[in-house]
Amino acid sequence: MYILFISIAIMIILSFLMLSGFKSPSNYIKIGEKAPLFELFDQDEKLFSLKDYNGKKMVIYFFPKAFTPGWTKQACGFRDQYSIYQENNIEIIGISYDLREKQKSFSEKNKLNFRVLSDSKKEVSKLYGVDTYFFPKRVTFLIDENGIVFDVIDDMSLSDYAKNIIQIFKKHNIESNENIEK
Repeated sequence: MYILFISIAIMIILSFLMLSGFKSPSNYIKIGEKAPLFELFDQDEKLFSLKDYNGKKMVIYFFPKAFTPGWTKQACGFRDQYSIYQENNIEIIGISYDLREKQKSFSEKNKLNFRVLSDSKKEVSKLYGVDTYFFPKRVTFLIDENGIVFDVIDDMSLSDYAKNIIQIFKKHNIESNENIEK
């Protein structure tokens, strides 16, 4: 009986810690805001600086952990659609708390053709409002060539994730061009 009580108490405490770390969409960087600039190292120990991508459209997506089924599906979807992203002048950046070595291993195993960044100090996750106690929340920020966040995605099915994001960019470009013509 005592062991059961301790087990339940531990489960309640862990649940509280996990839930208290989760952010609601209202804490994310908002649509229409400038994407916060940051610098992080990628899986190959190269420094990534968002300011170096001025004039490029960006997909910045946060994922919980390397080697999890969800991220494998998401990352491989981006890998498979990468040429279409490049044709549309869109860069893809994945970010998690994983150490660079783990991301390098995952990237090599899955032959990823885009950069994966290590936010082990949780600084960038905090900037974007996706930080939690154990891992960043799975959220994707779509950023236009002016550095403005035009969409925040936290509930899309991972099945056709990469293809759907391309469609969101295309729709945004059509709407942006219509606004310019008016």
